[in-house]
Amino acid sequence: MFKNAIVRKPGQSIVHGLSSGDLGLPIYKKALLQHKKYIEALKTCGLKVQVLDADNFFPDSTFVEDVSLCTPHCAIITNSSAPSRKGESACMQDILNQYYDNIEIIKTPGTLDAGDVMMVENHFYIGLSNRTNIIGARQLIGILKKFGMTGVTVPLKEVLHLKTGVSYLENNTLLVSGEFVCSNHFESFNKIIVNDNEKYAANSLWINGTVLVPKNHPDTILKIKNAGYTVVELDMSEFQKIDGGLSCLSLRF
Repeated sequence: MFKNAIVRKPGQSIVHGLSSGDLGLPIYKKALLQHKKYIEALKTCGLKVQVLDADNFFPDSTFVEDVSLCTPHCAIITNSSAPSRKGESACMQDILNQYYDNIEIIKTPGTLDAGDVMMVENHFYIGLSNRTNIIGARQLIGILKKFGMTGVTVPLKEVLHLKTGVSYLENNTLLVSGEFVCSNHFESFNKIIVNDNEKYAANSLWINGTVLVPKNHPDTILKIKNAGYTVVELDMSEFQKIDGGLSCLSLRF
């Protein structure tokens, strides 16, 4: 069960955020409204939410998940390979000092985005992507072992981050799409398969028994409900434009 969350308000510079798609530029006022609804949903799930001020110097800084991995035993400050995101992690370390006695750091030449890391109990799946290299992954596995946890790498072929295409919904259940449907790494899980035309919904977020799901993905929403979960739908259109998903917008611990 999660007790706390940290989020950061989007800044006006969000229109300059990194994007691999062609969905257009985010509408700032609409992004603020969607972010507010997101915070309300976290609170409804029982979380105490710390809301950080917008940081216009970093266009992608509302995606706080990438800059730190929060585990039950320690927080790990990551090291993004994206030049425009260098510096975000240092700001987050000061915040996490309020919550954690143990804080570890991924160091250059290792790179790691926590969007590439999926926690399943005390075991962590680490996607090897354009943002996370093998050096960073090995550093993370070493840190996890130090605190009695384990990790394994998962090579990525198509998606930006591991959690772009797979999400853990607890109860040995995964929400999976694309390259992960038949992945050997996830054979032991019960799988809810996301169709290709709704692949954005593969990044949904389990919080204390409720699953937050991006709006307008009816087939995926029905499958999650049929699996026995309570679902909250959230409009994520402005964050989708800059490759952001539901998990990206918060740190949960």
